[in-house]
Amino acid sequence: MTFSNTRLYQYPLILLVLLALSGCGYNTLQSSDEDIKAAWAEVLNQYQRRADLVPNLVNVVKGYAAHEKEVLTQVTDARSRVGSIQATPELVNDEEAFKKFIAAQGQMTSAISRLLAIAENYPQLKADGLFRDLQAQLEGTENRITVARNRYIGAVKEYNITVRSFPTNLTAMVFGHKVKPSFTVENEQAIAVPPKVDFGTPVPAQVPAPATPAPQTMTLPPPVVQPEPSKAVTQ
Repeated sequence: MTFSNTRLYQYPLILLVLLALSGCGYNTLQSSDEDIKAAWAEVLNQYQRRADLVPNLVNVVKGYAAHEKEVLTQVTDARSRVGSIQATPELVNDEEAFKKFIAAQGQMTSAISRLLAIAENYPQLKADGLFRDLQAQLEGTENRITVARNRYIGAVKEYNITVRSFPTNLTAMVFGHKVKPSFTVENEQAIAVPPKVDFGTPVPAQVPAPATPAPQTMTLPPPVVQPEPSKAVTQ
């Protein structure tokens, strides 16, 4: 048996040894990966639902507040940026693309919030039935997005634990399984800055309490002195 043939037999043997050491874990990795795909698909579904509601919302607001061009343009641009990113299941395997997608969705959320805030200045817009219906649908969608994101975070956590834990990490290395990105706190740098407390603000002057009136005293008239009766002069 030549040396090259010996090496050919060694590779399968090494693979079998690694699988034995890892307690396999292959099925666990596959199951966890499928859970992530399903959770991510639900996230995308809810994000798409929100994107579909935005054009109708913009049109309703435009009917009452056409001069709010800046906010209307911001929402339209944010939706365009979201639509330009190809949101596929494979997106979770590309950390940079994943971050861009999440950043675009964050801009979308901020733009929608500004758009809804406009209604506070337009009572007729707030009273419009279609606007109220769209607002309610958006609020419901935001709640479903939160639930879907939490499920995805949980699925990624379980998968990443399996990928990084011994001995299943050996199986992950053999089959090319790597940790997947998860959602992080939006604007993490901003919340890391401690709030400023300013004790230099002058304390407003306190209104003095009304003075307690002094007790009144009665001034009595001086006593009347009666003249003594004159004595008779004796001669």
